[in-house]
Amino acid sequence: MHREAIENALFRAGYLAMLAFMLLPLVVVVVTSFEESGQLLFPPETYSLGHYRAFFAETRWLSAFDNSLLVGVGTTVVATTLGVTAAFGHELDDGRAGQLLAPLVLVPLLIPPIILGISMRVYFVRVGMDASYLSLILAHTLWATPLVYFVMRSVFSRFDWQLLDAARDLGAGPIQSFVYAVLPNVKHGIFVGALLAFIVSLQEFVMALFLSNHSTQTIPVVAWKALRQSLDPMVSVVSTFLILISVVGIVIATIATNIEWLSKQLS
Repeated sequence: MHREAIENALFRAGYLAMLAFMLLPLVVVVVTSFEESGQLLFPPETYSLGHYRAFFAETRWLSAFDNSLLVGVGTTVVATTLGVTAAFGHELDDGRAGQLLAPLVLVPLLIPPIILGISMRVYFVRVGMDASYLSLILAHTLWATPLVYFVMRSVFSRFDWQLLDAARDLGAGPIQSFVYAVLPNVKHGIFVGALLAFIVSLQEFVMALFLSNHSTQTIPVVAWKALRQSLDPMVSVVSTFLILISVVGIVIATIATNIEWLSKQLS
């Protein structure tokens, strides 16, 4: 028992050390956003909220933030719809088509983003959708849909499918049986998948760089162009907002997952 306790302590210490090492760059980004001067310094010589006030007063950053939110919401709606329906259809179809669905959904994650960006730029120019919000939403959906799909596969694997059979036996149609028998039991999983889709869209850079123009640029693209000109602390401010949104999203997803688990334990 003494040896096992030492091994557990060493494992936890190594895990915490690795976690701290991975999070340290994020800490540097957040701290440098409070630098009062116009340069990126760590640790800052003086602390100020001046760059945060400048962010809310600069049209370029606010417009990019609005674009990111618009594309993120659109991506969330499309990716969640596709991911949920694909996972639901996979559970209902145990044949060859269902077995081929998972590898096909995974394909966009295996292709380098720069290849996707270039090929989709050529395609959208051909069909007259170049640099539009819709092209950005469809591009981000390629990466967000697989995440929603695999989250819902995990959720549906724990779902009691006898509830769906009972709804159909009672005369409910396909849509009614899904809405009243399936949806209430998997809504937390759908919420988590949608949240992940939104975070992925918010952070995506490479495809947005190829597919956006001056009026549709998202936050990561504007931040990258600002870094090309100078080490502007405003980039740290924007990065801090993105980190905060991601952290809050992960916390909410964790809480939603635990609520679902707790409700099952109490039922």
